[in-house]
Amino acid sequence: MAEQDPRLSSMKAQVYKDSREKEYFDKFHQRARTHEPNWVYEVTRVLTVLWGLIAFRMRGYHSERVPNEGAVILAPNHASFMDHFFVGAFIRRRVRFMAKSQLFKPPGQWVFSPGGVFPVRRGAFDEDAFITTYSILERRGALVMYCEGGRSRDGKVSDRARPGIGRIALQSGSPIVPIAVYGSVRVRNWKKLQFPKVLVLYGEPLQWDRIEKPTREQQQEVADAVLTEIKALYAQLEQLGPKGVAQRVRQERRAATA
Repeated sequence: MAEQDPRLSSMKAQVYKDSREKEYFDKFHQRARTHEPNWVYEVTRVLTVLWGLIAFRMRGYHSERVPNEGAVILAPNHASFMDHFFVGAFIRRRVRFMAKSQLFKPPGQWVFSPGGVFPVRRGAFDEDAFITTYSILERRGALVMYCEGGRSRDGKVSDRARPGIGRIALQSGSPIVPIAVYGSVRVRNWKKLQFPKVLVLYGEPLQWDRIEKPTREQQQEVADAVLTEIKALYAQLEQLGPKGVAQRVRQERRAATA
């Protein structure tokens, strides 16, 4: 396990098992499978976008690479509880995501579930989370999924991808947009009045042929390919910085329209 960077505010110790029975979460899955996010999503979106723009001066690049319609999986690196909000801030689509089951208790569940979030049980093989995921994609939804699994504790993009995103991509046939979020690891330092600049770079969509029953090796191969793209995008943000990335994006757009 990677050690936490001492320059970062501490994270709570991870709880890797939820002792509640699966039936407790059935109502949340049922809602996610049959309903779209309601007004709670829009209120939360407005508040988090304003917070992101003001506090973290967030900037997004190449958001046009996200399809305007149809099923799509958005795959960012994961370092902050704000990452899914950063990813969704620059696209018009409502994004859905799975969250650790421990968050589904009052009062959080009253925001998460109406806002389109659904649980994944910690410490268990949660087939219900996969079923809900496929339901959203079958309804041509946009889903945020982290191929690293949990949040980075040391601020670095993980070297290991979890195969779940590969399984979903292969069984659904949905495209994946790799995304790099740079700077969000320091969002946890807000209590120290440190507000980093956050950059979001969307990559070109990736897609694989649909396979009904992919092997573990096939799932892992896809997950590793996605993580490789995320790390390449992250390296661009790290090396070029805001001005350099903005300049490169302008050049790429001019070349595309020439």
